[in-house]
Amino acid sequence: MHESTKTVHLGRHPDRFAGTVNTPVFRASTILSADVAEWEQKKKDRAQDKPGTYYGLMGTPTKHLLEEALAELEGGYKCQIYPSGLAACTIPILGYVRTGDHILVADSVYGPTRRFCDVQLARMGVTTTYYDPLIGAGIEALMTPATRLVFVESPGSLTFEVQDIPAIAAAAHRRGATVMMDNTWGTPLYFKPFRHGVDVSIQATTKYVVGHSDVIMGSVTCTREAWPGLKSVTTDYGQTASPDDCYLAARGLRTMAARLPIHWASGVRLAEWIAAQPEVERVLHPALPGDPGHALWKRDFEGACGLFGVVLKPMPRAARDALLDALTLYGIGASWGGFESLAMPFDPAEIRTATRWPHAGPCFRVHAGLEHIDDLIADMAAGFAALRAAA
Repeated sequence: MHESTKTVHLGRHPDRFAGTVNTPVFRASTILSADVAEWEQKKKDRAQDKPGTYYGLMGTPTKHLLEEALAELEGGYKCQIYPSGLAACTIPILGYVRTGDHILVADSVYGPTRRFCDVQLARMGVTTTYYDPLIGAGIEALMTPATRLVFVESPGSLTFEVQDIPAIAAAAHRRGATVMMDNTWGTPLYFKPFRHGVDVSIQATTKYVVGHSDVIMGSVTCTREAWPGLKSVTTDYGQTASPDDCYLAARGLRTMAARLPIHWASGVRLAEWIAAQPEVERVLHPALPGDPGHALWKRDFEGACGLFGVVLKPMPRAARDALLDALTLYGIGASWGGFESLAMPFDPAEIRTATRWPHAGPCFRVHAGLEHIDDLIADMAAGFAALRAAA
């Protein structure tokens, strides 16, 4: 089946629910058994990973069928839903490391993931080394006998370096390490992590799966071999999501394949327009032919989302801020992946440790939403006019 057909049909079983098109919202904590024999059978089934509803903490059909759909879309064995994208980025790490272990993390990683490594993992006696996202197979030189996990994010959601995931995965596996990837930018449709050697794939489903900026959620999908670690840590840390949020995420999933091409096309056109402005030093977008990561993006990805970065030439930050303040169709806010466009300032130099950010000018990040591209460009033009007046 084509991906657009899969997003419509996966995880839907109307025959189980009186013909309803969407899986109903099952709100439950206690799940009753008719007798002791059924209770004992449920325990055995749970231990053997058989499908079923055992206890509300572990989910009801509303959650289980969303997990079923996401696992199949990404090409993994099983999926677990988390209450936020950040929880999905951090808690699973604990399923694969212990005190004394060492992990490698891309220097372009999501900031809160870095904070978790620097604070919480350090408290637990796990050490973190940050590496140049462009290191490729050279990552093997950074691995020690204690290295248990390599965390990749490609492209980085602020600086948009594309990593050579197959080369990194091959090196990690030669040394017995697990490869975990934040695949939110690529989405389940545009990057297939398990084809490229990833063991555990993370989605901030808050973004393109939900698509409407009204649910906080994460998902983690893994290979069969990695499942025991993910299953154990998810259960032990009580990670779950409400059935109402799972319902909204499943509803968003049905239109994701229709929405993403618009985000992709608008993002590229907008990035090209911005790149042509004389005040712009470079645009950070792997789908643009001139981008350093374009060849890897073209080799490994099947599309692009609407998120990219902009580096301005050296100028007062007040001029950049005037641009952002003048925008009317772009909100200033965290997150991305919804139907609305966003633009926000950022400074990579504040968080890099393994690599030096080479640009001196101020930066901002753009998410191209579902508005008409002509309107988005016109609004951005008004922003640049405000920049010029303030510079």
